[in-house]
Amino acid sequence: MRTTFLCVFTLLSSALAADLTVQKWHGNGVCYSGYRAGQNPQLNRFPTQAQILEDLKILERNWKLIRLYGGDRHSQDVLEVIRREKIGLKVLLGIWLDGRPGREGENAAQTATGIRLANAYKDIVLAVSVGNEVLVSWSDHKLTEERAIEYVAQVKKAVTCPVTVADDSLYWRQPQAKLADVVDFITTHTYPMWGREDIDTAMPSTIKNYESVRKAHPGKTVALGEAGWASYTVGEQHAPRAGDEQKQKRYYEELTAWAKANDVTVFYFEAFDEPWKGTGTESHWGLFSEGRKAKLAMRTLYPDLMPAGPTSPSYPPPAAPAKESQ
Repeated sequence: MRTTFLCVFTLLSSALAADLTVQKWHGNGVCYSGYRAGQNPQLNRFPTQAQILEDLKILERNWKLIRLYGGDRHSQDVLEVIRREKIGLKVLLGIWLDGRPGREGENAAQTATGIRLANAYKDIVLAVSVGNEVLVSWSDHKLTEERAIEYVAQVKKAVTCPVTVADDSLYWRQPQAKLADVVDFITTHTYPMWGREDIDTAMPSTIKNYESVRKAHPGKTVALGEAGWASYTVGEQHAPRAGDEQKQKRYYEELTAWAKANDVTVFYFEAFDEPWKGTGTESHWGLFSEGRKAKLAMRTLYPDLMPAGPTSPSYPPPAAPAKESQ
């Protein structure tokens, strides 16, 4: 009887799994990187599985989908924990690619690991994203379009799930973007804050960028792989005082409502602050702090994760603002 139940449960779970190639809202999605203080993917200092379990138990309370970025130990640990602990989350798995000279070996390792994980966790991995922001002009790890297509072809031959590439709308809005013909669906990014938009024009800007991609590639399913609002900003690359928890809350709520109403799967950027990215804007995109306390956008859903002290935390400016990337 137990075996029969497990088989039925597995079939139902498979039937209910989201098909990201279909243009619809598949449930709340969020980008997840679990790196805490002292941890850094560039130094191979990864979160423990205990820390990952704490994170995933937080996330499954509000999200159905998470996006991971690397074919690496962190992604493997996340997938292991999801399966072992029966966490109710599905995954858009990433393969990190870097077009700079000398990174060929790392790219090969990322690709091989991503393929292995996608095949080992078919019940959890919905799709694989081959590269992240490797085509847009301002990328600091840019690939040629031809090389990106080769990586996509390699992965598509080796996995059974859909394959995509995640890049900025500046790339995808071009009708001549060749990757659109080889991916199973498009994953695009948009950040109104980096466009010096403030909160009143944030959603109109988001919609405009998204629709520009839809127009450039009619009939192609388009998901939003990254869109978010930082709770704190440093530097001159944003509207004055753009970073704010109230504004982050508004953007999250408006984006989520729009996604549901317009059949768009969105992976909100991001779940938790990542201190390894420095003390500036880049480390403050989380809906939760690095200490796993709820920021304003999440406090109704997570009253048990309220921060101690002031209800709207302030962040002291760094002594030397970190250089910001696009």
